[in-house]
Amino acid sequence: MQVVKRDGTFAEYDRAKIVAAIHKANDEVEEGERASDAEIKDILNYVARKGRKRILVEDIQDIIEEKLMSYGHYELAKKYIIYRFTRALVRKANTTDEAILSLIRNANKDVMEENSNKNALAASTQRDLIAGEVSKDLTKRILLPEKIAKAHDDGILHFHDADYFIQPIFNCCLINIGDMLDNGTVMNGKLIESPKSFQVACTITTQIIAAVACSQYGGQSVDIRHLGKYLRRSKEKFERHYREIFPLATNEEIIAMVDDRLDDELKAGVQTIQYQINTLMTTNGQSPFVTLFLYLDKNDEYIEENAQIIMEILRQRYEGIKNEKGVYITPAFPKLVYVLDEHNALKGGKYDYVTELAVKCSSKRLYPDYISAKKMRENYEGNVFSPMGCRSFLSTWKDKDGNYKFEGRFNQGVVSINLPQIALACDCDEEKFWKLFDERLELCYEALMCRHNALRGIKSDVSPIHWQYGAIARLEKGETIDKLLEGGYSTISLGYIGVYEVTKLMTGESQTTPKGEEFALKVMNKMREATDKWKAKTGIAFGLYGTPAESLCYRFARVDKAKYGTVPDVTDKGYYTNSYHVDVREQIDAFSKFSFESKFQVISSGGCISYVEIPNMTHNLEAMREVVKYIYDNIQYAEFNTKSDYCHVCGYDGEIVINDNNEWECPNCHNKDQKKMNVTRRTCGYLGENFWNLGKTKEIKARVLHL
Repeated sequence: MQVVKRDGTFAEYDRAKIVAAIHKANDEVEEGERASDAEIKDILNYVARKGRKRILVEDIQDIIEEKLMSYGHYELAKKYIIYRFTRALVRKANTTDEAILSLIRNANKDVMEENSNKNALAASTQRDLIAGEVSKDLTKRILLPEKIAKAHDDGILHFHDADYFIQPIFNCCLINIGDMLDNGTVMNGKLIESPKSFQVACTITTQIIAAVACSQYGGQSVDIRHLGKYLRRSKEKFERHYREIFPLATNEEIIAMVDDRLDDELKAGVQTIQYQINTLMTTNGQSPFVTLFLYLDKNDEYIEENAQIIMEILRQRYEGIKNEKGVYITPAFPKLVYVLDEHNALKGGKYDYVTELAVKCSSKRLYPDYISAKKMRENYEGNVFSPMGCRSFLSTWKDKDGNYKFEGRFNQGVVSINLPQIALACDCDEEKFWKLFDERLELCYEALMCRHNALRGIKSDVSPIHWQYGAIARLEKGETIDKLLEGGYSTISLGYIGVYEVTKLMTGESQTTPKGEEFALKVMNKMREATDKWKAKTGIAFGLYGTPAESLCYRFARVDKAKYGTVPDVTDKGYYTNSYHVDVREQIDAFSKFSFESKFQVISSGGCISYVEIPNMTHNLEAMREVVKYIYDNIQYAEFNTKSDYCHVCGYDGEIVINDNNEWECPNCHNKDQKKMNVTRRTCGYLGENFWNLGKTKEIKARVLHL
């Protein structure tokens, strides 16, 4: 039997420790009150008879107290309880020492793997992680109500970003980049005026992104549409210049010179954004977590300029960025979100050529993600707008003039609920399930209100770039941000994990079966009704948020396995399926997966993304085009998880080719050692049981490769 310690680690069950603890309590009472050796042995046997593979240390201590009282040793039980309480106070006095020291020793696995965007070995990053450990300690011991802290530790819910909770900062936002570029801003006490050219606008944009990222812990998004006017300004400036110095040149000659100069300006400006974002380091030890929103709005007077900008962004992303070995790789940032609309959905529209490049980029570099303007308008009162950096969506909000507003708004924070644990805790009894579900949703509400209340009364001076100089607002110095927390201006999110697992526990079936789907949708609607109720009650825009949750899928499964043991197809996998997603092991094609999950996206409007995992599709672009066209008509937000080929010798992450001898060969270093390559392509576009067969619905022609 293994004992699950308070920090989640395991230790072998040691009977001697129980004996020693009871003897210490025995020493504190009169001889007639003491537990006999036979009684101690009976306690040990009682624990052993539980037959558990794992048992919580708190459960053992509860058993000891109950048994001592059953023997009539009330004074002894009292001493044992006092001893246990004293030990708890000692632990509570300082819980960070070992966490910090293990972080410095590179042994704190949970913290080092919690954020994939941070290099936990770097000294600069470790400073942020050390501060985070102090924040988590103070949050659990002092700032949160004890029942919320305990619920987090027990895996009932997850209080996200506790490592930043002691500071008055929020999660993620849509930067009001248009206002900051048009009307100027201030950074480090210096006035930044409206730029006069495209390249300067790109430079200022990256400076704003870096400044904003330093004073919040989530991602931020920037709408590229605001750069179109500055590309036109550059064009007009170049034309004036050339007409002035070449007064006898023909109009065609002037246009040719302007186009050539503008092309250089365009490339340099976009390169500035890409390289600055990937080389800047914020105060939290990572590159800015930024998303570029690529939207060709038919009502935009600068749509032609924006088409040029988006084409250049996609061209440079397709090429990649050189790593330390000089090999082109896929940069993590900026993330790209590309909007499909009637004029660029690969159905004969004017801007289909831009989407063709987006598809080509996705086939090699994962990005961009795709948003269907058609479906989004159906779900958000006719609006199309960017997700925040964390892939969550704002709710609709109108200003005093009745105009919709999205940029300059933000998310206050997230709390996620563990759905499978509700079923495990009630032993899959449906009547008990819904009752316990209600109780835990109320606990989540209290936790979310802790996040909201922590921001109340905060003054704009804590982050001038956000509150005073345009990223979110232009408040006065000393003014509180309270009016931006209420009335639906900002959002606050209820996340969730494990729709698949809770459905399997309660119905015995996947959510893709009719019976399972009915139950899964009932669970989703239950959460949505709760957030709507909270919004009506408080005026705060609560949203239901289902997006990639990284390590949380593993944490919840690990906690539940320790408490409830190995449950087939639930805790035995080592992870829970994120949000409403179809379980990765189900055989389902990309089209059916998107069609099915679109039903859940409508409910989860505070954050929704669906994905299909595919191999390198460089030679199967027709399949990619078909899926992208399908996205436009059927689902709001989707992405491809493209598995790229990779050479471990030189770091090359492009396409591993077949040479004349029918051998896999790295085109960069000519390595042919299969053990040192990660080749994921297959002839039909299907990659084993964990990936979706793009060729199932429509026959796809693919180049034959020798395997």
